[in-house]
Amino acid sequence: MSAFQGLPTALFEFFADLAQDNSKDFWSVNRQRWQRDVKAPMSALVDELSSEFGPLRMFRPNRDLRFTQDKTPYKLWTGATSTPQATGGIGYYLSVSATGITTGYGAMRMTADQLGRFRGAIDADVTGIRFEEITQELAAQGLPVTPGADQPLKNAPRGWPTDHPRINFLRWKGAAVIQEWPTDTWMHTPRVCERIRDIWTAVGPLKAWLDEHVSQHNH
Repeated sequence: MSAFQGLPTALFEFFADLAQDNSKDFWSVNRQRWQRDVKAPMSALVDELSSEFGPLRMFRPNRDLRFTQDKTPYKLWTGATSTPQATGGIGYYLSVSATGITTGYGAMRMTADQLGRFRGAIDADVTGIRFEEITQELAAQGLPVTPGADQPLKNAPRGWPTDHPRINFLRWKGAAVIQEWPTDTWMHTPRVCERIRDIWTAVGPLKAWLDEHVSQHNH
């Protein structure tokens, strides 16, 4: 029997309460709730997924306040990722908040050199057409590939013709599949792990393409 039995109702309640009082006082009083209702079930979920998809790192609950106007000290969600970098990271992602679960895979925001490799592969007929096929296959499964965290360019990137057959992809600055599920009763059962596993398995062709054509370690 798996250690992961679902995300307890108490996890979602914790984040709803934290949204009402995002303070160090609230946290010190409710730290044990966080350990029991948030960290423990998430750790069990992450362990189970890691055994199949490789190591995942849980995000810290504290927010980085250095570059933000909003000084609330704690994240209103918990999550994990297989890549630590916000820019340049290509990997799996999972977050849970009071409103539900978000999961996915991809490059949310590519570095300049990744973007150069991505555009080169989109431009080349064999690899570009394959990327287009992958986006169609995933869209048919209800998993559209999105341009990631940033809006695509409005015009052609510098040096590329506007009538390029895959100009829409050349404008992208990322490539990711993102699945959002609003809070539901199945989240309190082991089905959470199955449903995330289904998404992460389905994105296999996108992962293979990004690994081959965009990831750093092959260049």
